[in-house]
Amino acid sequence: MNIKDIEKSIIKKFRKEIWSQFVKAIKDYKLISDNDKIAVCISGGKDSFLLAKCMQEILKHGKMKFDLEFIVMNPGYNERNLNKIHENAEKLEIPIHVFDSNIFDTVDEISKESPCYLCARMRRGCLYKKAQDLGCNKIALGHHFDDVIETILMGMFYGSQMQTMMPKVCSTSHPGMELIRPLYFVKEDDIIAWAKYNDLEFIQCACKFTEEYAMSQNPGENNPMGNPMFGTNPLFDSNPIGGMNPFGMPSQQPSGGSGSNVDDLVKRIDAKIAELEEEERREKEEAERRKQADSSKIELSTNSNNIEEKKV
Repeated sequence: MNIKDIEKSIIKKFRKEIWSQFVKAIKDYKLISDNDKIAVCISGGKDSFLLAKCMQEILKHGKMKFDLEFIVMNPGYNERNLNKIHENAEKLEIPIHVFDSNIFDTVDEISKESPCYLCARMRRGCLYKKAQDLGCNKIALGHHFDDVIETILMGMFYGSQMQTMMPKVCSTSHPGMELIRPLYFVKEDDIIAWAKYNDLEFIQCACKFTEEYAMSQNPGENNPMGNPMFGTNPLFDSNPIGGMNPFGMPSQQPSGGSGSNVDDLVKRIDAKIAELEEEERREKEEAERRKQADSSKIELSTNSNNIEEKKV
C-alpha cells in the first residue's frame, strides 16, 4: 500500500478501533495543548510507529497547533533491526532523529541479573534529555491498553500492590517535561490488524537480553508472543494481555525484591547515569573550547591580514 492508503486506513478502516480510541484518550486526559512541542519516541515496533502516524494525522486534521519531533534512541540494536527502523520510517514518511546511547552495554556491565529495571530507567532518562535538547516539553510513548492491564497484573503478582501506567505523568527528574500515552485505549489486537492490513512489518522485541533469555530456553517450548514474559498456560489465553503466564515469567524487579539490595542497585544506577552525564558535559565543554580556539585563530589571522594591507 502507498502512504496515502496507510494514513487513510487509520481514520477510515480502523476508525472505531484505533482513531476514535486515540482521540478519546487525548480529549479525556488533555494530553495535547496548543503550543506543545512533543517528541514521539519510536522504538521500531508496531505500537510506536502507529503512534507516530496518529500524531501526524491529528496535527494535520485537528484544531490544535503544536509541533512534533520523532526520536529513535539506539540502545545497541543490531544492524538488521536498525536498518528496518530506517526502512519503515522512510516508507511511512516519518522524519526521525536517531541518536546512540549504548544502554545495552551499560546495563550488561552493571546489572545482568535485573536488566529490565535498569534499562527502562536509563532509556526514559535518555529520551527526556534528547527531547529537551530539541526544545520539546512532552514525550509520547506507544504503550497501549494491553500494556496497562499487564502492568496492573505484574504489580499484583510481583509487587503485591495495585499500580499501573498513567496516561499522563509529570517528570520529577526533568522539570517542565511530561510523558503522555495517546494509545491508552487502543488494544494490541487492533494494532496488529492495522499492520497486517497495510502489509507492514516491524521489528519485534529487539532487546539484547530477551534474545539471550529466549536462546537459553528449551527450543521445543512454544512461545507465541516471542517474548519470555509470555507463555502457553491455557488459563491465560483469553485474558486481555494475550496469554501471559505469571508462574513462568522471570521477575522484572531487581533481585531481592525490596530493601538493601534494591537500594544498592538504585544507587549504582544513579551513579552510572551521573557518570555518563558528566562525561557528556566534558565532551561538550571540550567541543566548545575547540570552537572558540578556532574562532580566535580566524580572528587573529584576519587582523594580521588587515595590518599587512595597511602597511602596503
